[in-house]
Amino acid sequence: MTAHALADTVTMLRRSLRRMRRYPSLTLFIAGIPVVLMLLFVYVFGGTLGAGLGSSGGALGGGAANAGLDRDAYLAYVVPGILLIGVAGAGHGTAISVAMDMTAGIIARFRTMAIARGSVLAGHILGSVVQTLLATVIVVIVALAIGFRPTTGPLDWLAATGLIVLAAVAVSTLCVALGLAANSVETASNSPMFLTLLPFLGSGFVPASTMPGPLRWFAENQPFTPLNEALRGLLIGTPIGGTGLLAVAWCVGVAALGLIWALRLYERLPVRVGG
Repeated sequence: MTAHALADTVTMLRRSLRRMRRYPSLTLFIAGIPVVLMLLFVYVFGGTLGAGLGSSGGALGGGAANAGLDRDAYLAYVVPGILLIGVAGAGHGTAISVAMDMTAGIIARFRTMAIARGSVLAGHILGSVVQTLLATVIVVIVALAIGFRPTTGPLDWLAATGLIVLAAVAVSTLCVALGLAANSVETASNSPMFLTLLPFLGSGFVPASTMPGPLRWFAENQPFTPLNEALRGLLIGTPIGGTGLLAVAWCVGVAALGLIWALRLYERLPVRVGG
């Protein structure tokens, strides 16, 4: 039974990868939005925001007097948040893909076939993870080209990659459920929008300590903040503390809730026998 489910999952993953190859513009779009935001924040706001990092209690100390050095400091600070925007963007695309399958009746037809019930959902999730990694590579290449210089070793980079994969699984699983719950592609394109906003409302672009009371509380207690801090520590060596375990716990919790929700929605779908 396990081998059967694995074979079905591989088949559904292959289907997702073929769709990705057929529409490469979607992957470029998922990577393009973070790249544009990175260039905008670094070159337009980076000089000012980088100078303020040292006096704001942020993860990086000592704002430089020179605008170029300030910009480099801010680039180092902002890269983790930019990568997480790419994760959220890939999840957004997953919700749309699931909704497209729903409106076309493909998922309903899959339910009539002798395939493992979770393989259809797993194919979408794994395909989104692959797309996230491709977008991450593009973002990192651009970041390196404009001056991002990580200070950690290969093991830290491997851990950072694992954390991005875990975050992608959590976000994609939740977005699969959102796509199943949507009654149209338009609804599916809007429902995951809050995931794209969360990195802005955390420590991705400015330290949470600079925010006013209620917003600061929200920033410090939402899932993208520990993810940001853990990624930042793994990439440029800032203190991680307990944020690594907290980030993993958030990812596992969101993935579990998203999977339960998605499976329940999948089981309630009507079975299409013919036509």
